[in-house]
Amino acid sequence: MLRRFLGLGAEGRTRSAADPAESPSVAASAEETETVRRIVQRLDAMPQEHARFVACFAYILSRAANADLAVSDDETRLMGKLLVEFGGLDEGQAVLVVEIAKLQSQLYGATEDYLVTREFARLATDEQRLALLRSCFLVAATDQTITADEASVVNEIARELGVDRPTLNAVREEFVDNLSVIQRMRREEQA
Repeated sequence: MLRRFLGLGAEGRTRSAADPAESPSVAASAEETETVRRIVQRLDAMPQEHARFVACFAYILSRAANADLAVSDDETRLMGKLLVEFGGLDEGQAVLVVEIAKLQSQLYGATEDYLVTREFARLATDEQRLALLRSCFLVAATDQTITADEASVVNEIARELGVDRPTLNAVREEFVDNLSVIQRMRREEQA
C-alpha cells in the first residue's frame, strides 16, 4: 500500500502488511480482517495527493524512529498520534499506516529513504516540512534522549527536505536538553 501511495508501483512488493489478508501480523479472525479491510478502503478513498503526503510523512517518521535500529512501542504510539494530528487520519487508519511504514522502512530503508523524503519535500509546504522535522525530533526524543545516530538521521532528513542550516539549528535548539552529547556534558560538569 505504501509503495502504491508513493507511486512506486507493485514491483518489489513482498508479502507484508501491504496485503492484510496475507500478513502474519493481522489476527486471523474474520472480524479483525474485516476491520483492516475497511481501513484500507478508507485510505484508498483518500485523494491520491493526500495519501502520498500521509504515506511519506509516516515513512519519514519511521526512518527517524529506526535510526537506532529499533522502533519502540512508545515511538510507534507517538507516530500514530502525529499521523492523526498532521495527516488527518483516525486512530485505526494511523495504526495501520504506521505499521506499514515501519515495515517498509525496515525492508527498503537504504534505497527508499532519499526518494521518499524528496517526494515529501515536493508535496509539502515549508510549514509542513518544518512540522515533519519537529515530529522527527519528537520521535527521536521519545525516550528523553536523542543519540548521535538519531541526530545524524534527523539532520540528513532536514537536508533532504531542503531545510536550511539556520532553520534546522532553530528547531534542534527546541530539543537541546534531549541531545545525548549535551546530557553527557552536563553530567560531567556535575561530577
